Amino acid sequence: MRLVVGYLATPSGEDGLALGAQLARSLGAQLDICMVLPPDRTVPARVPAETGYDDILASRAQRWLDEAKSSVPSDIDVDVHLSFHDSFAQGLIDEVSRLGAQAIVLGAAGDGLLGRHSVGSVSTELLHSAHVPLALAPRGYRHSSAKKIREVTCALGTRTGADVLLRTAVRTCERMQTPLRLVSLVALDPQNDLRDHRDTPGDVRDRAVAHAQSTLEEAKSALPEDFPVSVTIADDSSVESAVRKLEWQDGDLVMVGSSRLAQPHRLFLGSTAAKMLRVLPVPMVVVPKQEFSGSE
Repeated sequence: MRLVVGYLATPSGEDGLALGAQLARSLGAQLDICMVLPPDRTVPARVPAETGYDDILASRAQRWLDEAKSSVPSDIDVDVHLSFHDSFAQGLIDEVSRLGAQAIVLGAAGDGLLGRHSVGSVSTELLHSAHVPLALAPRGYRHSSAKKIREVTCALGTRTGADVLLRTAVRTCERMQTPLRLVSLVALDPQNDLRDHRDTPGDVRDRAVAHAQSTLEEAKSALPEDFPVSVTIADDSSVESAVRKLEWQDGDLVMVGSSRLAQPHRLFLGSTAAKMLRVLPVPMVVVPKQEFSGSE
C-alpha cells in the first residue's frame, strides 16, 4: 500500500506530512512524498543566462524533499518524487496513477484558523477530480503527538454511497486494528430520506436512532468478533454545533463520503461534509462515491 503526500516546504506541507506519517504507520503503508513544480517559468534576471532556471529550481526542491524524507521516523518506508506540471493537483493525480497509490494526503491552506481546516485551490481541485480517497490535515497538525491513528469516526447518512463509505471504513479499521465510531448525521440533514413533512423532531431522531442501529449491525457483521465499534447520534440545530458536541482526541480521524453529485470514482464534498470541515479539529478523509478498482 502507498500513500502520496502533496508536499511543499511550508507549515502546511509539514501538516500533511505529519498526517501521512501517522496513516502510513497505522496502515503499514509506504509514504511517497511528492512535490510538483510548474514548468517553463520565467527566468529571473538574477539567474545567469548559462544556468538553467529549471535546474536550479529542481535542485532546491530536491533538497527540500530530502529534508522532508529525513524528518520521517525511521520505522516508515518513505520515498520522494519530483515532477513538473502546470497544475499541482493534476501532478499529484498523475503520481498516484504512476505509483499505484491508494490515497492522497494534503495539509490545509495557509489562511485558516489554527486547529481547523482551510480548503485551498489545490484541495478544492483534488476534491473535484481525484479518484482515490483524499486525507486533509487541519492547520497546525504538525504539532500532533499521536504516533498512530487512535480511532476512526465514520459519518454516515442515508443517501447513495453510504454503503461504500461504510465498507471502506470497516476495511481501514480492520487493517489499522483501530476502533470504529459510527456517527449518524441523519437528523441534521433537512433533505434526508428519513424525514417527512409531518415529522416532529422526536420522529426524526427516532428514525436516526433506527438508522444508526442498522448501520452498526452491518458494520459489526463485517468485522471480526469483538472488534471495537460504537455508534453515536449527533443532532442539534446545525451540523457545526452537532460536530462540536462530539468528543475528539489527538489521533482521531473522520471519514466521509462524496456528494451524490460526484461523478463515479470521483470526489465531491457535499454540503454536510463541508459544514463539518469548518469546525473539525481532526483530519478528514473523503472517500469516492464508488469503490476504486485500481485499474484507472
